[in-house]
Amino acid sequence: MSLIEMNSICKSYRNIGFETQVLKDITLHINEGDYVSIIGPSGAGKSTLMAIAGCLSQPSSGEYILDGEEVGKLSDRKLSRVRNEKIGFVFQAFHLLPGVTALDNVTLPLVYSRKTPSDIKDRAREVLAKVGLEHRLHHTPGQLSGGEQQRVTIARSLINNPAIILADEPTGNLDSKNGIETMKTFDKLVKEGKTIVLITHDSEVAEHADRIISIRDGEIASDTKRQPSESHAS
Repeated sequence: MSLIEMNSICKSYRNIGFETQVLKDITLHINEGDYVSIIGPSGAGKSTLMAIAGCLSQPSSGEYILDGEEVGKLSDRKLSRVRNEKIGFVFQAFHLLPGVTALDNVTLPLVYSRKTPSDIKDRAREVLAKVGLEHRLHHTPGQLSGGEQQRVTIARSLINNPAIILADEPTGNLDSKNGIETMKTFDKLVKEGKTIVLITHDSEVAEHADRIISIRDGEIASDTKRQPSESHAS
């Protein structure tokens, strides 16, 4: 089943006297359980594509269907619900609340959901254990390494059991050791059945995925499927 269906997506920005086209006729389908990396140089349109995929921005033209819903027809309230419940976000900047424990940082999406579950703390402990941080529940961001902070953000992205995880340059603020640990976490989640889309300019990060989509000048330059043995299953 396709979770993401983008058909002829274009995105332009208008300034006084001229228009800049950032995405040009992007058609892209991503299925449940896929592990996809979208790679390209700065300015290629990767982050714009992720913003549209994450319902943070609307395309100028084209059709986007997320998990069976046509995004362009949704109200602002419905879009907020989709972002909260169907998409887990992991950004280069961790966006953790300082002075707040890992446990409480992870529960934030549930606090803003339509109905806060009674087992909110238990859920947070479970996803923190999933990323190997069961021993850091009560540590604040300042007491955690960069890699541990990024794993807290991954745990937070999982708390609502979203249909898809979108990660924008997830290793961009990490040294190589912590970057490797972060990617091991994504690899493990894919093996458990999660659908993950990575946005990156780093070819080593991209090669963890089973499918590599190269973006250049706002267009798909290549779309390559790899054997699992070549990527995370090794």
